[in-house]
Amino acid sequence: MKRKAVIISLSSTKLTNQEKNLFIKNTPWGVILFERNINSFSQTKNLINSIKKITKDKKYPILIDEEGGTVTRLKNIFDNKPYSQRFFGKLYEIDKKSSISLYVNYINSMCSFLKKIGININTVPVLDILKKNTHKIIGNRSFSDKLSTINKLSKICINTYTKNKIATVIKHIPGHGSASDDSHKKLPFVRSPYKDLIKSDFACFKNSKSFFAMTAHIVYSKIDKNNVCTHSSYLIKKIIRNKLKFKGLIISDDISMKALKDDLITNAKKSLLAGCNLTLYCAGNYKDSYNLLKEMPFIDKFTVKKTSELYSFLR
Repeated sequence: MKRKAVIISLSSTKLTNQEKNLFIKNTPWGVILFERNINSFSQTKNLINSIKKITKDKKYPILIDEEGGTVTRLKNIFDNKPYSQRFFGKLYEIDKKSSISLYVNYINSMCSFLKKIGININTVPVLDILKKNTHKIIGNRSFSDKLSTINKLSKICINTYTKNKIATVIKHIPGHGSASDDSHKKLPFVRSPYKDLIKSDFACFKNSKSFFAMTAHIVYSKIDKNNVCTHSSYLIKKIIRNKLKFKGLIISDDISMKALKDDLITNAKKSLLAGCNLTLYCAGNYKDSYNLLKEMPFIDKFTVKKTSELYSFLR
């Protein structure tokens, strides 16, 4: 499988001729869609079909951030803003049985829509735990400040998506809840000791069956003071792989975020060297995508194997 270890984004609602050439010359592993790419159901379906036609791949990975609440890329098609993860977390803490039924029905409806439009990976659930100092960028994207609620609803989310043959991406591993800064704008530092984090923030991600996980652009200074998690081989290999026992593919968070200090290619290469399997680029600039695809390696054997498993799983 000749794919570059990069997930790219697109500039608009149609593929430009330059973007078409990206898929022909150096095929990215997948594509992630944003609001700028989505005007209507038919337009989005046509865009996705054009990508699958160029790649000659009916199961080509098409990702989206459709969390509900403040993070909804499909707002030009339907209103998903009321249905944040916090909305379902609060319901669960009031009435467990009824809330689970409602949440499962919601996910089934979401999956039905995503399959009809051609999307096969949704970057949910957010497993960051709410704390007093949690930055508002997480806010209602989190299920709860209670580990038990997060663990229960995350399993329901992943299992329901799995039954619908759509892959999930847990984020932001190993936990954004103790960060008081927004990694889109600056580099957050978490100074809590490992013994505290492993019982709270990190515990939200332990033994997850999600097919993918997305890293946090955070420095956990008591664990690795020199590297952001995305660039930390210790955090990825010793904590995420060994302690949290994550066995799926690890995707970097967006390498164009301001938490990362280097140029895009350096940021991407560092993430792969640290142990990420795929690097994510979300800004949609053609020249940046071209340069990344030119410079990045092809996916490694582990990623090839896991991608084959993904294709067997997808309908």
